[in-house]
Amino acid sequence: MNTSLIEIAVDSGIAVITLNRPQKRNAMTDDMRSDLIAVLENTSQDKAVQAVVLTGSGKGFCAGGDVSGMAERMDAPTGDIAFNGWSRQQRVHHTVSLLHCMPKPTIAAVNGAAAGLGADMALACDFVVASEEASFAWSYIKRGLIPDGGGLYFLPRRVGLPRAKDLIFSGRQIEANEALELGIADRVCAPQRLLEEARAWAMQLGSGSAAALALGKSILNQSFEMSAQQVFAQGSQAQAVCYTSSQHREAVRAFLSKTK
Repeated sequence: MNTSLIEIAVDSGIAVITLNRPQKRNAMTDDMRSDLIAVLENTSQDKAVQAVVLTGSGKGFCAGGDVSGMAERMDAPTGDIAFNGWSRQQRVHHTVSLLHCMPKPTIAAVNGAAAGLGADMALACDFVVASEEASFAWSYIKRGLIPDGGGLYFLPRRVGLPRAKDLIFSGRQIEANEALELGIADRVCAPQRLLEEARAWAMQLGSGSAAALALGKSILNQSFEMSAQQVFAQGSQAQAVCYTSSQHREAVRAFLSKTK
């Protein structure tokens, strides 16, 4: 599936999803978000896809929300602005949730600037590989806004509360090496090796049991909000499902055959 604003290519079980509005550094419009939602929903259900890489075309990963769209929204009748904003936020949160809850590993391959919503979407993925030319900025404060793409949730879990406050309150830009030091990026590589690195890692992460990956990720995503007993209980239920999976049965038989 390809659209003019979102491209997807699947090869050897790895789906590379590319934000494709390079002339605007892939700033997100409402139409672009709708296309991305459709691609993510299809990818989530596609059993041929084992892992996902999200990247941007051109020099930027994603410059955040489209500012011209913000200006248009301010021109709406005063009585409509709040509800229009609430409705749009539901779409934003749905997009981020699709990335965060994707039942397979996800990697953000950050090729350039990831600002505002772009930085949030990168952290909605399980892992972040950054080009040496990448940068990150939670720049919402410069537009009189708060992070609305999950940054208030994801960033403190990556870097701790004081550092998250510093980045959000200042809106300052950090380069790839500082992102690696802070834990925002998991790996940094040369620009020409970015997709190769991300794809290779995605293949490694997605090579295991699809059922075990999906169930384990679902529990891990909730583990900071649950007690140990709740994690154990969900783990017991998930393991019972894994016991019945074809991947588990095949792996046990293969191991026993090899042992014999």
